[in-house]
Amino acid sequence: MIPLDEIRAAAGRLRGRVHRTPLCSASGLGRPLGVELFFKCESFQKTGSFKPRGALNKVLSLPAAERDRGLVTVSAGNHAQAVAWAAQETGTSATVVMPTDAPRSKIEGVRSYGARIVLHDDRPTLFDRLDEVRRDLGLTFIHPFDDPAVLAGAGTTGLEILEDLPDADMIVVPVGGGGLLAGIASAVRQIRPQSRVVAVELEAGPGLRPALAAGRPVPVSRPRETLADGMTPPFVGELPLAIAREAVDEIVEVSEQEIRNAMRALMTRAKLYVEGAGAAATAALLSGRVRLKRGARVVAVVSGGNVDLDRIPRE
Repeated sequence: MIPLDEIRAAAGRLRGRVHRTPLCSASGLGRPLGVELFFKCESFQKTGSFKPRGALNKVLSLPAAERDRGLVTVSAGNHAQAVAWAAQETGTSATVVMPTDAPRSKIEGVRSYGARIVLHDDRPTLFDRLDEVRRDLGLTFIHPFDDPAVLAGAGTTGLEILEDLPDADMIVVPVGGGGLLAGIASAVRQIRPQSRVVAVELEAGPGLRPALAAGRPVPVSRPRETLADGMTPPFVGELPLAIAREAVDEIVEVSEQEIRNAMRALMTRAKLYVEGAGAAATAALLSGRVRLKRGARVVAVVSGGNVDLDRIPRE
């Protein structure tokens, strides 16, 4: 796991640079489930997702010479925006390899922070294209989900949850590459080990469960058409996989329709504008995928809010 002192050091490094996002009660949605439900609203974070926590912590941890060479990353959108923003914050440049079919709002967000975008048609070979760009330009790679400093930054989300709700019984977290899950699980296991950590994957393309079964990261066939593009990297990271093996209590899967229903519920009942990945933890709870103990205090991580207007579910 990421040591607690590293997560706390990341919190100190990020203080005043990223938002401390609210933990909001959701009694109207939690009461029918028999639990006290709370949302950790990372959709209110800088750039609209949790990603700046890890990206900026990594960039601030770099030697000046590495940072000044310029940054490069690969992402479907949220990490791309986070690295572009972190580069702007620290006075360096950023280049981002993105899939051609990434949401328009995320592509526009990356451009708004001044980054150069390299679009690539084939999602399974995004990391190959990244390696070409990094090698050709001599840039410093900021991994989206498989770097200890990135995970320590993501882990500050878990610190805040337990500072605001010290007796949380369960924290439900969406999984793509596994960085947010691994960071939060590391913090929770070392502060409140009796809290359950539940991972939520896409039913149409799970990555964590197959990797655990194989004992190593494996290529994942992800759906091209999904509301939860933030949950579709080509594999789960090696470090998140090791942490999940030790610190995650349960893995569940959600369908596209369950995500759609949760997005509507969050927007209409909780007044939270969220993307599909941001609604996945709530989807797992509302659809009955997670085993719940009556009266438990449950936190669903709302990981991001970057969704194109034309992709908001209407029915």
